[in-house]
Amino acid sequence: MAVTESGPMFLKAIDCSDEIKDKDFIASKMREVIMEVGVSNVVQIVTDNAPVCKAAGLLIEAEFPTIYWTPCVVHTLNLALKNICAAKNTERNNIVYQECCWITQVAEDAIFIKNFIVNHHMRLSIFNEFVSLKLLNIAPTRFASIIVMLKRFKLIKFRLKEMVISEKWSSYKKDDVGKAEFVKEKILSDNWWQKVDYILSFTEPIYDVLRSTDTDTPSLHLVYEMWDSMIEKVKKVIYHYERKDESEESTFFNVVNSILIERWTKSSTPLHCFAHSLNPRYYSHQWLRQDSRRVPPHQDVELTNERVKCLKRYFRDAEDRRKVNLEFANFSGGREGFDDCDSLNDRGVLDAKFWWLVHGVHAPTLQKIALKLLGQPFSSSCCERNWSTYSFIHSLKRNKIKPKRAENLVFVHTNLRLMSRKAPQYKKGETMMWDIAGDDFSPIDEDNGVLEIASLSLDEPELEAVLFVNEKNEVTF
Repeated sequence: MAVTESGPMFLKAIDCSDEIKDKDFIASKMREVIMEVGVSNVVQIVTDNAPVCKAAGLLIEAEFPTIYWTPCVVHTLNLALKNICAAKNTERNNIVYQECCWITQVAEDAIFIKNFIVNHHMRLSIFNEFVSLKLLNIAPTRFASIIVMLKRFKLIKFRLKEMVISEKWSSYKKDDVGKAEFVKEKILSDNWWQKVDYILSFTEPIYDVLRSTDTDTPSLHLVYEMWDSMIEKVKKVIYHYERKDESEESTFFNVVNSILIERWTKSSTPLHCFAHSLNPRYYSHQWLRQDSRRVPPHQDVELTNERVKCLKRYFRDAEDRRKVNLEFANFSGGREGFDDCDSLNDRGVLDAKFWWLVHGVHAPTLQKIALKLLGQPFSSSCCERNWSTYSFIHSLKRNKIKPKRAENLVFVHTNLRLMSRKAPQYKKGETMMWDIAGDDFSPIDEDNGVLEIASLSLDEPELEAVLFVNEKNEVTF
């Protein structure tokens, strides 16, 4: 899958059934696509954070110095959420576990309640009488699965309470009476719901960044600021809940902060720091005045060091590098062509890419780089939402299709779907987001209270609160 100026495009599907998927095999397939597209046309390769993908990416970087391997920020954030919400009880992770084990317990309680309700026809029938909005059955491999599940629980909180205090629930004398009492106790517990609210509150900034980057839209130049702002927002929520002043220390925040910083350190590359430095908004007075601690990118030590690394890979010749550094000095300092009123005022107003198109002519080399980097995504979402297409085409019912034929069908099917996303009908009306659930999704049965969304992405707001229309065509929650 490739992301171009006009959006994502599916390039090819590869039959790996008889292959050993090690770093050399993955790198060889990456190399084939790079040579097919053209080395000068490739800016980065985005994969998940699996060690074999990282190893393959480093092989590509060694062979093609101007191409970066970039770990998917959505995978990175999801791993951070897992470290926080499902901390492992190990000797090395003892401090994190001690501070975060209560979150794991709340999540386990929610999973137990969900399974207890939906795994028995009678209990599910009682649930459906009181709650119109369905429970979510999120695969543990999905992004922010714990958070999505708790969000749904909060939406149906009062209906759940009505259910467990009803006569039908009280008169339920089948098996698992003790478990039914446990479910009732948890649902009626204000302390348990307070913990749910707290989890959703301090993880909301993380979840918001995850959703905003889980798209095909350019975000490489925005992630650096997003991450800094995210940590500040998390800190604000935790300190407010613990009723602490900023000068005081919060052990829980220190643990959460260390997890987020560690994940950032593992996923950050010189490329995204350089992209951040090329965003004119971060030099504007409007942005700098929002926080007294903010400085323009050319005055930030970390950003400067990473930018230097990036330019050394882009320009091996010292003279060429000196020329582009001069262009960057003029751009960042608002000098020689970048000092007119329109250029300076538009920095905080225009989209970064539009700004470079309008005002970047005075730095032609830097303009060319900026237009490439400012159009880059920072996640592999456009690939992952199509993972099910191959299995949809080459299924048990259609198992006589040759691999090459199946690959061609996947190519046509996926690109037609991507093209349809640009049509007005995709944004509104009855056909809005018609492919949101992927190829292997089927509408839920009326008797089923669980919505399977294991293959869904988080970029569509409808995923958070799916609407269901009853027989009277009334929208129910």
